[in-house]
Amino acid sequence: MTSTRERQRAAARARLEREMAERSTKARKRRQTQAIVGAAAILVLVVAGTVWLATSLGGDDDDSKQQAAGTEGFSQCTYTEAPKEGRPAQIKDVGLPPNQQANKGTQTLTLETNLGPIVAKLDRTKVPCTAGSFTHLASKGFFDNTKCHRLVTEGIKVLQCGDPSATGTGWRQTDGTGGPSYAMAEENLPTDKRPPYPEGVIAMANAGQGSTGSQFFIVYGDSQLDPNYTVLGTVTSGMDLVKQVGAAGDDKAYAQQAGGGHPKKEVTITKLTMSDIEG
Repeated sequence: MTSTRERQRAAARARLEREMAERSTKARKRRQTQAIVGAAAILVLVVAGTVWLATSLGGDDDDSKQQAAGTEGFSQCTYTEAPKEGRPAQIKDVGLPPNQQANKGTQTLTLETNLGPIVAKLDRTKVPCTAGSFTHLASKGFFDNTKCHRLVTEGIKVLQCGDPSATGTGWRQTDGTGGPSYAMAEENLPTDKRPPYPEGVIAMANAGQGSTGSQFFIVYGDSQLDPNYTVLGTVTSGMDLVKQVGAAGDDKAYAQQAGGGHPKKEVTITKLTMSDIEG
């Protein structure tokens, strides 16, 4: 008969194997969700120098110091320009936003699309630098006539837009790799929110700390992403349009990378505008 000690050893081995399997599963899911939003922008950062960007922009401590250095009612923002040498064609250079950005009041972001308007409210007290960047890019027509190039329907529910090179008829392999000639640190990370990215949130895509550019995603269903992406604002009207796109599904073009694909129901941003600061 099997001794008590042998049974205890067998039980211990079984527990260890279960724990290892659970840890492996959790680690795989964590890697997948971290990759889902950021993967589309990785090529740009590799070309421009990912390490250089992350080192130059710093982290949350640096961001706090930047805001503390601003004059009353303004934050001192850092928009770090990528090296000009070796920039891919998908990078659109429209200059840099002003470093001094208002940190009071609200703004209205309006996406005029082929399906109808999508409107969101931004709180300048939470995202002065990111809102300042959007205001600058919108004034240059940066987002006009661009397509939302990515839809994810499994695991998380997001529609990703903001690549200035995603234009014209059909799709290209480079769609999702475009952005401005600069990057910035993240702001307003939802570390205390559950879920971090609820339905209706607009957040900024990135491929690692300090790599936020112009690409953003609209959350059309509560999504359990890690809180690594700037929460830009909240949709106040037009969510029904985004849900229609989600219901139509995607073509699985990114299924072997980080999930999702091009939306079957195409969304073209004919114009993106930012209102004057209110309040």
